[in-house]
Amino acid sequence: MVRYKDSQELPVLVEEPVIREAVLRLGRDISQDYASKTPLLIGVLKGCFVFMADLARALTVPCEVEFMRLSSYGAGATSSGVIHVISDIQTSISGRDIIIVEDIVDSGTTISFLMEHLISHSPASIKVCTMFLKGSRANFPFNLDYVGMEIGAEFVVGYGLDYAEQYRFLPDLRVLK
Repeated sequence: MVRYKDSQELPVLVEEPVIREAVLRLGRDISQDYASKTPLLIGVLKGCFVFMADLARALTVPCEVEFMRLSSYGAGATSSGVIHVISDIQTSISGRDIIIVEDIVDSGTTISFLMEHLISHSPASIKVCTMFLKGSRANFPFNLDYVGMEIGAEFVVGYGLDYAEQYRFLPDLRVLK
């Protein structure tokens, strides 16, 4: 089991106050765009839970939340490229305004799969919100409507992101060596 003392050896990439300010900015942007609506936030577990809780509290518009659990990493540090639905949404999204909430977008494979899956349920709209974007957004077959911040190619942990279920508890974003 990882102890906090052990995690202190990991270099900090993004400090907690910087993350907090990005979440508040995203909350303002989404609240402005959905001023007369009640969006349904669909979070991709497990990594999104910290970000989604912070984001929901940063909104000034009513929202509802739903979760899906998908897997492409297993216990490794690289995606297998094959997405598995572990737990699907339980709410009807037909005619709803959906915001997919992701902790991090890397290759875009998970979001592409999820967009296709959700479109089949006839929502009114789908937008994507990610806290962290690894690399450039130019090659994705979907729009990233709300991005907290762009980061480099390092494998990162903390703020809900894990390596083999460890490090999620860290309040900042750190580089796993």
